[in-house]
Amino acid sequence: SDRISLKGDVRLRHESIDEEGEEDRRRMRFRARLGLSAKVADDVKFVFQLATGGGNPVSTNQSFDDGFSTKDIGVDLAYVDWAVREDLNLYAGKMKNPLFKAGGVPLVWDGDLNPEGLAAVYNSGGFFGTVGGFSVEERSSSDDSLLYVVQAGYTFPLGDNVTMTAGAGYFAYTDTVGNEPFYNGRAKGNTVDIDGNYMYEYKNTEAFAELGTEVNGWPLKVYAHFVQNNEVSTDDTGFAFGAKIGSAKSDGQKEFSWTYMDTEADAVIGTFNDSDFGGGNTDSKGHMLKAKYAVSKKIFVGGTLFLNDVDVVRGTEHDYNRLQLDVEFKFD
Repeated sequence: SDRISLKGDVRLRHESIDEEGEEDRRRMRFRARLGLSAKVADDVKFVFQLATGGGNPVSTNQSFDDGFSTKDIGVDLAYVDWAVREDLNLYAGKMKNPLFKAGGVPLVWDGDLNPEGLAAVYNSGGFFGTVGGFSVEERSSSDDSLLYVVQAGYTFPLGDNVTMTAGAGYFAYTDTVGNEPFYNGRAKGNTVDIDGNYMYEYKNTEAFAELGTEVNGWPLKVYAHFVQNNEVSTDDTGFAFGAKIGSAKSDGQKEFSWTYMDTEADAVIGTFNDSDFGGGNTDSKGHMLKAKYAVSKKIFVGGTLFLNDVDVVRGTEHDYNRLQLDVEFKFD
C-alpha cells in the first residue's frame, strides 16, 4: 500500500576493548532493525520499529555469544507524528529523540536513545524549538521520575556557503535522589549513596553551536556542545567539540570525524549518554575518531576508535581504548 512504507538495516561489528588493568576483550556483535511508517491521515503517521538489543535504552547491539542462544528483540519505536501545521509537529509514544545535538555528539544523549512521552517540535525559517515531557520511571512505592525538556536554536548565514546553528536548552529530571539508578540499577559513573541510590538531582542547562561550510567540495561541520548540572557544585560539567568532513551517503563517498569529549561524574545522567565512550560511564574524557565509506547507497563500511581516560576523579584514572569495525546494510 502507498500508505505503508518499510525500512530496515543490519550492522555487523567486530569490537575490541583494551582497558588498563583488565583482560582485553574481543567480540562480534550485530544490530538489526525493521520499521514501518503508516499514514493514518494526510497529516498523521504512525511509526513502529523492532530492534535487537535486549532492553538496553542506549544500545541495540547483540553479542554473538551464550551458546548460539536465540537473541532478544523488542519495540524500539512506537509513536504517532501529527503535523499540526507546516511548521509544528506533535509526537506521542516511544519516539526518535527530538532534541538537536551539535555534530550529532552523544554528550547528553546516546544516538540509540528513544524517549517515551510527548514532544512538540517547531521549525520556521531558521528557528527551531522543542518542548517535551517524558516518563522515565514509574514507581508504586514512591514518586515517579519524569523528564522535562525545552530547547531552542537558530540557523543563520555567516557568509557565502557558511551557516551557523546556535542554541540552548534546559532539561530536568524529577525525583532522582534516594531512588535506584535508571535501567538495571547501575550508576554509570553518577554519585550514589551507600544503598546504591542517586545522591543528586539532575537539572541541566546546555548550550551548543555548529558551523557548516564546504572545503573543496567536501561538506565540513565544526561543532561544540556544553552542559552543566545546576544541582551539584563539583563534577557538574560536560563538554564536547570537534569536526566532521565529508558525507558518506552514496557510491564512493567518505566521511571522517574527530571529537573530544569530557563528561564529569554528575554532569548528566550516566544511563542515557554514550554507551561506548568511556565504557558507557560519566567521569570520563578523551577522543572519538570515526571514518565511514559508502560502497553504495545501501552498503557502508566504517570504524570508530575511542581513546579515553576513565575514573578521572572517582577511583584510579586509567586508559580505556575501544575499536569498532562495522559493515552495514540498509533497505527501504
